Amino acid sequence: MARNFGVHLQGYKELTASENIKVANTPNKVYIPLSQHLGAPAEPIVSVGDRVKLGQKIGESKSYVSAPIHASVSGTVVAIQKMAHPVLGFGDCIVIENDGLDERDTALKELYGADPTSLTVDELRSLVFEAGIVGMGGATFPTHVKYAPPKGVKIDYVLLNGGECEPYLTSDFRVMVEKADRIVKGLQYIMKIVGCDKGVIGIEDNKQEAIEILRQATVNIDNIEVKVCPERYPQGSEKHLIYACLGRVVPSGKLPLDIGVVVNNVATAVAVADAIEYRTPLVERVVTVSGKGVQHPGNYLVRIGTLFSELIQECGGYQGEIGKIIAGGPMMGKAIFTDEFPIIKGTSGVLVFTKEETNLGKERTCVRCAKCVDQCPIFLEPTTIVQHLKAGHLEEAKELGALDCIECGCCSYGCPARIPLAQYIRDGKQAIRALNKK
Repeated sequence: MARNFGVHLQGYKELTASENIKVANTPNKVYIPLSQHLGAPAEPIVSVGDRVKLGQKIGESKSYVSAPIHASVSGTVVAIQKMAHPVLGFGDCIVIENDGLDERDTALKELYGADPTSLTVDELRSLVFEAGIVGMGGATFPTHVKYAPPKGVKIDYVLLNGGECEPYLTSDFRVMVEKADRIVKGLQYIMKIVGCDKGVIGIEDNKQEAIEILRQATVNIDNIEVKVCPERYPQGSEKHLIYACLGRVVPSGKLPLDIGVVVNNVATAVAVADAIEYRTPLVERVVTVSGKGVQHPGNYLVRIGTLFSELIQECGGYQGEIGKIIAGGPMMGKAIFTDEFPIIKGTSGVLVFTKEETNLGKERTCVRCAKCVDQCPIFLEPTTIVQHLKAGHLEEAKELGALDCIECGCCSYGCPARIPLAQYIRDGKQAIRALNKK
């Protein structure tokens, strides 16, 4: 992990970095997917015709690796149907017609005592689960699972990820600037839950305003430190941030928990603090809307289930000839085929690129230049892995480390032959896992 990795990217963050978080308009209808997390999708616990309140639980699963789903408006359930999903392609959604009242559900407030300082560790963890909190950096791993390490595993550090190394995205940056106190409070709750007395907030050195604000917020807290890392993509990936901030290496096939570290996104920490202190479930999140294809780029606090099209319209609508819409960042996000997708818990950005911004060069033959090898942040040989995958040699690709790929896109970005290496490996990983199940 010591040698240089990844790539230096033009940030394009100036489009939205100075834009304060605005509260987006609440839509007339929300389309809330039942799968907004890794693990088992939730099952609906409401029916068409039911009236629901803001924050009411409307979906849950009996699986441990899952998260409940809540209504982001009050109103009437008008449909439970399949529709476009920004990650799965299509998925089941609960459609709620907004009554405009925002009448709040009180179920979370009625759990346990009102004083957060009097809650036990199990009660705090239960609140995180009941609030439906998942990783908000994009991975959407159910947060309560991270807070229950296996017996015998001691957590030495809780590391908050403020790297936000993807170009264009500034939602986490604005959260750090505007909600530093809530981030610190959330970090302290997480440390209490996992039984850890050392907290670290990792930030890239191109976010000086956030660094100064968070250092000021932690100046009198001895066991929380703000660590500054060099700007380099993908510095914000879990394994690289752990190495940069703590000097620890996550072995292949292992998790941060295995080396005594819990990693959460800074926005997740805010959601934890809000769930514990305000008893607010995860029904909204900050989203960056950017790119030359939108009139007024900005950062918006958006209700879960708002359609991309409505959020784009709030930014003044489209401009120019649109080439591509991306859910997430340009490196790890996914190009989508319609703007009728709902915002979900893991949606950090909506990027609208014009045709001139979108490079759709045709794939050519690999020239064996090894740029993908030099840039791979986990030291794989992407082009060799892809050759085996194209030939159907799944076991050979697995032995070369295909499953270790973090799908950061550095290999595709640097390939002069325009081979979508990351996409081939992403698809290959699914094939390998399917073969393993057999």
